[in-house]
Amino acid sequence: MPLASQNEKVKQMAQSPTSKQVGTATLTFNQKTATLPVLAGTLGSECVDVRKLQSELGMFTFDPSYGATASCESSITYIDGDDGVLLHRGYPIEQLAENSSFLEVAYLLLYGSLPTATALEAFTTGITRHTMLHEQIRRFWDGFRRDAHPMAMLCSVVGAMSAFYPDSIDIHDARQREVSAHRLIAKMPTITAWAHKYNAGQPFMYPRNDLSYAESFLYMFHAVPTETYKPNPVLTKAMDRILILHADHEQNASTSTVRLAGSTGTNPFACVAAGIASLWGPAHGGANEAVLKMLAEIGHKDNIPDFIKQVKDKDSNVKLMGFGHRVYKNYDPRAKIMQKTCYEVLDELGIKNSPTLDLAMELEKIALEDDYFVSRKLYPNVDFYSGIILSAMGFPTTMFTPIFALARTVGWISQWKEMIEDPTYRIGRPRQIYTGAAQRDYVPLDQRG
Repeated sequence: MPLASQNEKVKQMAQSPTSKQVGTATLTFNQKTATLPVLAGTLGSECVDVRKLQSELGMFTFDPSYGATASCESSITYIDGDDGVLLHRGYPIEQLAENSSFLEVAYLLLYGSLPTATALEAFTTGITRHTMLHEQIRRFWDGFRRDAHPMAMLCSVVGAMSAFYPDSIDIHDARQREVSAHRLIAKMPTITAWAHKYNAGQPFMYPRNDLSYAESFLYMFHAVPTETYKPNPVLTKAMDRILILHADHEQNASTSTVRLAGSTGTNPFACVAAGIASLWGPAHGGANEAVLKMLAEIGHKDNIPDFIKQVKDKDSNVKLMGFGHRVYKNYDPRAKIMQKTCYEVLDELGIKNSPTLDLAMELEKIALEDDYFVSRKLYPNVDFYSGIILSAMGFPTTMFTPIFALARTVGWISQWKEMIEDPTYRIGRPRQIYTGAAQRDYVPLDQRG
């Protein structure tokens, strides 16, 4: 269904406005001076444009991990880490998580505005009709070990999708870009659920077009052919909310990976496979699994004081997982929503007394009252509660990161699409400070001492 023609006005609204010059900064070195533009976006800090620094001064900037460098202009997501603000296309995450569905947020990220009822229905129908996988892709799973990590399966299958859908890999064709975006959003629940089914040795369940996006995923994940599956509205809402809260988060490691891969002109399936590989790292997508592991190691509320003491000991290598964030220096706004969702899920499942949740709440209380953590602005982040919720809903810990990837796919593809449609984009090429040996001559093997 050609959404391109229906949404032309929305797409025009979504075009990234360029930043504005608000001043200049002067840098002098070796009796040379460079006057550099200072740019400002809609929100956030001003930024010094250093693109002409090398041509004017013969030098470049040094910023390991790019913590103080803007790599692009984007109109998709804004984060204010000091005040705990997260906006998607200007809308607060709290409002979206409370009122929207995941596919409504997906539309917003892709096209820049909340859809009308007609547009959302058309978009939902389009996504729904792409949920099945090419039948030959099933054979991929036969090549994996039964204990293969689900993220390895996601990397492999998503990367191979260009071989099965070659009609949507021309990045210069707007319609093909849109179709590939829809396919990725639609098929990721199927791929993710099948990865679990393969691990569990259970039959693959095909997507159901009579169910919502979150319902169909839960069905494919939990259902078996021998029993009737009934969607639970509370758990469906929780799943939808988890997907919304993980949909996009500005220029994080995996999103930057997708953009860097995409800057070479490679197809979107390869780009998202690269993003999945980046997300696999425990410092990125595996943090919620680490929270559950930490709580299990603490074991009981009585052990928290000793655990806190070890955290403060620089020589112990014990870390407080689920607290603090690279960007947020305040309470992660997603954590508050996740906490509420946690209570709703446990109540629905009849888990009145959850030792894990009680332990988590006591740990949070102590940490928020301890000057050591408060002074370092180590507040709970989204991972602190998400692992508890997913575990209660029957997801093994190995599936936490794949579910993160499922949600983040819409952010990755939106960021990729924005970059490709930017006429100024070019291949990414970071610089380095070389610290190796200076030039030296080759010494024959028999003359080396």
